[in-house]
Amino acid sequence: MFNQHKISVDSVSSYLCVENKKLMKHKTAILLLQLGTPDSPKKSDVRKYLTQFLNDPRVIDIPWLARTLLVNGIIVPFRSGNSSKLYKAIWDEKTGSPLLKHTLDLQKKLQATVGEDIKVEMAMRYQSPSTESVLERMRKEGYHKIIVFPLYPQYASSSTGTALQLFMEIVSKWWVIPEIKIISQYYDNPDYINCIVNRAKQHDLSKYDHIIFSYHGLPERQVDKVYNDGYLCKDHHCETELSNENYYCYKAGCYQTTKEIVEKLNLPADKYTISFQSRLDDKWLKPYSDKVVEELAKKGAKNVLVFSPAFTADCLETIYEIGTEYQEIFHKYGGEKIQLVESLNSGDDWVETIKKIALQ
Repeated sequence: MFNQHKISVDSVSSYLCVENKKLMKHKTAILLLQLGTPDSPKKSDVRKYLTQFLNDPRVIDIPWLARTLLVNGIIVPFRSGNSSKLYKAIWDEKTGSPLLKHTLDLQKKLQATVGEDIKVEMAMRYQSPSTESVLERMRKEGYHKIIVFPLYPQYASSSTGTALQLFMEIVSKWWVIPEIKIISQYYDNPDYINCIVNRAKQHDLSKYDHIIFSYHGLPERQVDKVYNDGYLCKDHHCETELSNENYYCYKAGCYQTTKEIVEKLNLPADKYTISFQSRLDDKWLKPYSDKVVEELAKKGAKNVLVFSPAFTADCLETIYEIGTEYQEIFHKYGGEKIQLVESLNSGDDWVETIKKIALQ
């Protein structure tokens, strides 16, 4: 009788333990990290955004005093007005900033895809919704696991690096630090590459005289800092090969991204060019996209297709810089049409890719 009673109690205890585990689901969140955007195209809001952005030591990596004088005394006062005009040109009266709209759409669609057991959060490195406010809300939610997904395919200290640094600085102060998984880059992920190839298939490539892969520019000194062997980026064959040494070099990542795309599209070497945009001086990664556009027009190209694989969401740098400014340059020197390939934005394939990378 005693043994039968003991077996019965043990069975009930085991059953309750299993049922309790079913009820206590681990709380997991995917945190999408995006660069940021002004709250409005007003000069005051653009000034506020530029001040926060350009004072980041990972963005302008010079000594504090020099950076403060340069940014607050020269760049911001002189650029705020012009930048405000550019933002007004792309701003939508109903949806606001294109970058914010696409990122919110992505968050919503990813949430629907992963289901209610996983929460999808989104934060901006600069401005709203701020990383600080989003993480404070997440702290109160008490997640068991946070999967951090910066929306930058190629690692750079001024994009992925600064976003992850701020995240870690905030979370390191929490009393309870949950399990954390960080996706630092994914430019060589086959699904990410296929997403870009899918955008290419929306265009008849045979109609274009040339194709440009335009990546956001960086100062040469920033890619040089990646290496610890005493050599510079130019000494590591970043344009031709990917290795353990240059795996986190932004330039190597851009060239590898392009290599995998052109292989999928069967593009010959003389059909495309890799270039870099948005420079501040002449010591940034070359060749410069605007100069490439100019030279192509001078050589007689009439129609050019431009990819922007470093940007997962269309923004000022794609919509205006490529779609408007480069079009004006191209037309000035004899070209006809610069066609921008749409970024991944909130496409279904991109949503599935993020889910797969984050949860694999």
